[in-house]
Amino acid sequence: MEKQWTWCLAFLMVMVSVHSDAEVSLTQHMDDFISVVEQVENRNAGLDPLAVLRGLRRAAGHTDEFIQHFLGTIKEDGISEVPVMDSHVSDFIGRALLHSVTEKGREEGVVLTADGTTVAVSPVLLGIEAGLLPKARSHVRGWYPLTLARNLGLSFQHYHRSVHSQRLGPDGCWDKVTSPQAFTLSDRPSFATDAMVNGGMDGMILGKKVSAQSRRPLKLSSLLRGYYCHRLDREGLDAAPRLISRLRRENFRKLVRPSILQKQVVKSLVVHQKLIHNTTMLSQEKKELTAVVKEGIKEFVQRYMECPAIIPRCHWGAEPYRGTPTLLSLPLSFMYIHHTYQPSQPCLSFQQCSADMRSMQRFHQDDRGWDDIGYSFVAGSDGYLYEGRGWHWRGAHTKGYNSKGYGVSFIGDYTSSLPSQQTMELVRDRLASCAVSGGRLTGNFTIHGHRQLVNTTCPGDALYSEITGWKHFGVRTQYLSINI
Repeated sequence: MEKQWTWCLAFLMVMVSVHSDAEVSLTQHMDDFISVVEQVENRNAGLDPLAVLRGLRRAAGHTDEFIQHFLGTIKEDGISEVPVMDSHVSDFIGRALLHSVTEKGREEGVVLTADGTTVAVSPVLLGIEAGLLPKARSHVRGWYPLTLARNLGLSFQHYHRSVHSQRLGPDGCWDKVTSPQAFTLSDRPSFATDAMVNGGMDGMILGKKVSAQSRRPLKLSSLLRGYYCHRLDREGLDAAPRLISRLRRENFRKLVRPSILQKQVVKSLVVHQKLIHNTTMLSQEKKELTAVVKEGIKEFVQRYMECPAIIPRCHWGAEPYRGTPTLLSLPLSFMYIHHTYQPSQPCLSFQQCSADMRSMQRFHQDDRGWDDIGYSFVAGSDGYLYEGRGWHWRGAHTKGYNSKGYGVSFIGDYTSSLPSQQTMELVRDRLASCAVSGGRLTGNFTIHGHRQLVNTTCPGDALYSEITGWKHFGVRTQYLSINI
């Protein structure tokens, strides 16, 4: 009898250990969230994606009247099948879906994705659920409000009423990118943080995708994995599928017209006020609201549609600046284009691009004795720009000209080949346009192709030859040959 109890106790200890390890090993990474969704699907074989989504919504306790107005309550939707899930799975889903910001600036309900961006999960799933609704339910009604419109509207309203808030953002930093658990915002939060906006855009893109398909996706996890986990091959973004998270902003620009988004924001706030506050918005109040939203949409378009996504220093693991940085006097008149030469290969993933950034910073700080990585921004071939010294601090990229313009470098050796078309457009079209609309570059700025005269026997440079052709895109260009 004693041996039997000993065996049972040992078995229970093993089970508790396994259960605890399962919880501890789950991080706030999209890969882990997708794996948990896949566990739910495997345990509930045959359950279609819409039923799985509603089961996740139930587990998270999403009883918001606004959500139910567009998607219906779980009890009313006619689906009798409810996903079975373990308590630790249910708890994890609840944490992943319930968005909030603590008093200390920690943003909950967000995950780090494989491409290095942070996404609020709830608007992603709500957008997909709205897209999967039968056409008779007019899924478009919930498509805008549940993903972006209401959050944008509440943020614009709060900014208008408070002197200590901002309309949009901010971004933030993870405690540990390799095993993310806590995400802390870099400034005062709005109702539309960068993570909420990213999630909203993804929800609209994926919701549109599933609504346009004649057949529902076989699994929710497959849909999410295809979007967030695609690995680029040697041909890079030019040969990649169109609907992947790396191309979030490009797809969103093609999908959404600012004028329509503005109308949807106003409509969402009218519905929100009626459902949540049980009051009807008067015509004068609606007119004033429209003016507030119009100004907010202008900033949204500039920040998230005109500007490219930029991976912050804390995400790629930057060391602190050595010394005291010097402020630039904006707007500047020039942008100097480089390529790194070393590292010589294009980086195609967040992990590789981050490693290259750290390598260049070490070289610039330790070997060259500079205060920081020299470039203002660096373009990876993974679809993102990486923050160097940024918009406001003088760089060390073009000797004698550092205070006159931004230094932007493509990771790779492009003496005989070119970056992908997508990567060049990221700098030529997105970054340059962003700098002008944000007042950081003058409207008649010049882009210089910077040829380094380190090796005078070096043959013609493919990248700099390409830059002279950018004038066909309305950009003033010329060479600049300087020793550095």
